[in-house]
Amino acid sequence: MITVVGWDGSELSPKAAEKLREARLVIGPDAILGRLKLSAPAVGDGSLLETLDDHLEHGEGPVVVLAEGDPGFFGAVRTLRAHGVKPTVLPAMSPVTRAFACAGLNWDDALVVAPSGPGELGRVVNACRAHPKVALLVAPGVGPGEVARELAPTTPRTLLVCENLGGPDERITHSRMGEATTRPWKDPDVLLVIDPLHQHREPSWVAGARPGPAEWALPFEGALPAEARAYILAKLGPRLGDLVWDVGAGAGEIAVECARLGAAVMAVERDEAACVRLRANVLEHGVKVALTRGQAPPALEPLPDPDAVYVGGGGPDVIVACAARRPRSLVCAVKKLEQVPAVLDRLREQGYRGAGTQILASTLTHDPGGSHLLTAAEPVFVVHATPAHTT
Repeated sequence: MITVVGWDGSELSPKAAEKLREARLVIGPDAILGRLKLSAPAVGDGSLLETLDDHLEHGEGPVVVLAEGDPGFFGAVRTLRAHGVKPTVLPAMSPVTRAFACAGLNWDDALVVAPSGPGELGRVVNACRAHPKVALLVAPGVGPGEVARELAPTTPRTLLVCENLGGPDERITHSRMGEATTRPWKDPDVLLVIDPLHQHREPSWVAGARPGPAEWALPFEGALPAEARAYILAKLGPRLGDLVWDVGAGAGEIAVECARLGAAVMAVERDEAACVRLRANVLEHGVKVALTRGQAPPALEPLPDPDAVYVGGGGPDVIVACAARRPRSLVCAVKKLEQVPAVLDRLREQGYRGAGTQILASTLTHDPGGSHLLTAAEPVFVVHATPAHTT
């Protein structure tokens, strides 16, 4: 018999206390084991599955696995179920629930992220760039200092650092981003990352990130027809946790679409009038786009590495600079067929495998006599590429 007991620092329920009294082995984090009076042998959960298998093979009697908060929420239950174990679960309040309650905030519209380590810092930060309310279950290398350092200065956020939740030293700190990178934190459990300027819209019917847009390749007054944008978006593949660059962004047709699909977006545009239109489109569609006014390639240097890049304007030097940052996907749009071979050559020199496609769409119209006509638009040539060698 295996029971998973969640603990949030409060008194255990009678049923949970009974399971602990009956247990012949207790497995759990050292921080919890040290705060409970246990009669059974206790083992740290660093080798949870190995310890459990050894007891099931050689030991006798019931086992209790202790976990922080709700073990069914990014916790031990998932690990055990994946191992073929079907435990009884006695949950407590999750750290995320407690963090938002202490902050006096609702969290039905919050995105919850649980990285496994520093290798996922980039995805976490991109989620914070794109979403106005994020709860981070702190992991080694992914805490207040690391997140604040990556977000600043392009993405201002309010940080609420929740330390020792449920413990005697529980503390909720409203931190400025600069402060978060320099001060020491004591056992932070949850970091709330809030956009203070976000304009709340109507409540959603689903918790967390909102569903994808009902329509994409929207009718923009821009340089690209909707059909070309649909193809470009398909090749970019923007998604939650990604960072997309839109270089030579114009009025932001691609930037806004990528943001609506959940990605973090950084747009680079040198023309002030285009920047004004881009800002207006961002506000109209209620998305987040970090805009840098400047000339590429120099304007690209301070930006974090992207997952995908769209180049809507600029010469071969811009394409080379973007490819040097090793995005998984790089897409360019050009107006003349003669430009395509040069773009493909530059991409090949940078270790990318590319292909070109002509997008030519004809609009169905009516003449005064009622007949149907096809009106052709100017063709768009799209070059899309991925790294030739991936590990």
